[in-house]
Amino acid sequence: MSDDFSHLDRAGRATASVARNSRLAVTVSVGMGSALAWTILGAMAIRGAESRFAGADAPGDTVLRYLPRLPLPDFLDRFFALCLAPAPLAGAAAIQALALMSMWFLMAVATMLPSAAPMIRTYCEIADTARIKGEPVVHPLVLVAGYLGTWLVASTLFAALTLGVHAFAASQQMLDPAVGIAGALALLIAGLYQFSGLKEACLTKCRNPFSILFANWSAKPLRIFRLGMEQGVWCLGCCWALMLVMFTVGAMNVFWMALIGLFTLIEKQTAGRMPSRVAGAILLVWATALLLVSA
Repeated sequence: MSDDFSHLDRAGRATASVARNSRLAVTVSVGMGSALAWTILGAMAIRGAESRFAGADAPGDTVLRYLPRLPLPDFLDRFFALCLAPAPLAGAAAIQALALMSMWFLMAVATMLPSAAPMIRTYCEIADTARIKGEPVVHPLVLVAGYLGTWLVASTLFAALTLGVHAFAASQQMLDPAVGIAGALALLIAGLYQFSGLKEACLTKCRNPFSILFANWSAKPLRIFRLGMEQGVWCLGCCWALMLVMFTVGAMNVFWMALIGLFTLIEKQTAGRMPSRVAGAILLVWATALLLVSA
């Protein structure tokens, strides 16, 4: 195939260049996907802060109210309403469940996809070596799609849990922080899991993607998609308990969302168990304090 793009305009040449360079294409796609997810979640957090009753502020609401309101299309306003409403609107329970699943998936893209960058970079390095040897290579975006597929399934479970928690909660909004026993239980589970052997095993797999990617290398898109899902499972094994913290601080608390995303990235890049154990100890102390206050 010819690489002469001179007949295209400037935008066309830039697009063609990105499409031809798989590493650049995946970098741009992951970056834009994460940025879009953060933008939508930030806009939803602002709407949630504006709609909360006085005296019922969630952490960070004061700051969010001073941020500018982005002009958004009507379907996003409907999406926000479905996620924030205390009950399904006009009997649309299935639609609300779908909206909550989409919200959790956006949270996964925003917080977990950046931490998958080392895995994606490793795949690109192996692919470049194979391409130099003249071997067929599956585009890295197929791997990313498999990774996100795992988080899409997990988002369905988190959405169901959100509906279950809200059914027994006294909060006015769907995504308000869980308090009392429910909040303490979420923190307790998250804290204890940080010390578990399963957490360490999953973290080890996430920190060393080369051996898995190299041993399971294939030129078949379906196998690479499944490989991405497998990497997603290891990542989910590392981070599912930390996502429970969002129930305690409020599912749309973008400040805690960013903190969890940053911690996940650091945890996967740092050798040893110290970061996990420190985080686990903090969560357990927090859970104890919340239980004492709620007693």
